[in-house]
Amino acid sequence: MTTVAAYAAPAAKAPLERRTIERRAVGEHDLRIDITFVGICHSDIHQVREGWGEAIFPMVPGHEIAGVVSAVGPGVTKFGVGDRVGVGCMVDSCRVCDNCRAGLEQYCADGPVWTYNAVGTDGRPTYGGYSQQIVVDENYVVRIPDGLPLDVAAPLLCAGITTYSPLRHWRAGPGRRVAVVGLGGLGHVGVRIAHALGAEVTVLSQSLRKKDDGLRLGADHYHATSDPRTFEELAGSFDLILNTVSAPLDFAAYGSLLRTDGTMVNLGLPEEPVHLVLQSLFGNRRSMSSSGIGGIAETQEMLDFCAGHGVAAEIELIGADQINDAYERVLASDVRYRFVIDTATL
Repeated sequence: MTTVAAYAAPAAKAPLERRTIERRAVGEHDLRIDITFVGICHSDIHQVREGWGEAIFPMVPGHEIAGVVSAVGPGVTKFGVGDRVGVGCMVDSCRVCDNCRAGLEQYCADGPVWTYNAVGTDGRPTYGGYSQQIVVDENYVVRIPDGLPLDVAAPLLCAGITTYSPLRHWRAGPGRRVAVVGLGGLGHVGVRIAHALGAEVTVLSQSLRKKDDGLRLGADHYHATSDPRTFEELAGSFDLILNTVSAPLDFAAYGSLLRTDGTMVNLGLPEEPVHLVLQSLFGNRRSMSSSGIGGIAETQEMLDFCAGHGVAAEIELIGADQINDAYERVLASDVRYRFVIDTATL
């Protein structure tokens, strides 16, 4: 076991504080990763505040992890010391179910082992990336291409794959019209990826406050959903809508924006049940769906795609002593567009 510095929530809704945690020894197929940067995802806040249900404390959040390999187990074949690597939302799975064998480890039949707020196969709670180091099986680690700086690559391990996976699955590309609801941590990366895939991209945001940013990031159009004319003007417009917000929406209104056979994919996870009017889907064989992250192979594909197309997150780099303030600013939508912690400040 190795003792390392971390930032942890001692209890639900409590401010995060500096403490030490223990990491397991490097096993046969493990990598020890010196973490350099870790993004702050809205999911971290949901879980620290038990918005999605009972959680495990003390909790070390963080599943947008970028760093450098500092040690490898004797059976490791994919990585070496000094490699630039990333760890996303999961660190293990059953490996034998149909989904795992198909490269869909995120949908493991037994449930994947999440990077934090979970119990690992050793029976110990998992701790995330708000820490100096992490030990992970090499099969749940991805390589960060040289063309991606580690600080702007870190958010791609969640925000990037969470938007890339549905864009690929629902065939975003030339001739397809894609709308992104919300220009935040997920949304701004989703706009960039959809644009790089060749789709015609529209941002649907509450106001026009971020319109210049949206257009700069690759959107072709930008509309305010607070204007009721938006839903009239855009009725039946989109093949695919990515909903990146976690607040409940008027799904009937957004469903009306889909073309025949269009799909609205929900990426945010509200803390309360939502109301869906099925009649809004019947008329044009519209679909309402959801998507998690991606499997390990698809996450690597996403990173390679982003490196090849100049796609990265726009970040605000902070020190560890700013984490609690950053949480409040995320809730106030006061970040453009992802906080990333410099773990040297731990």
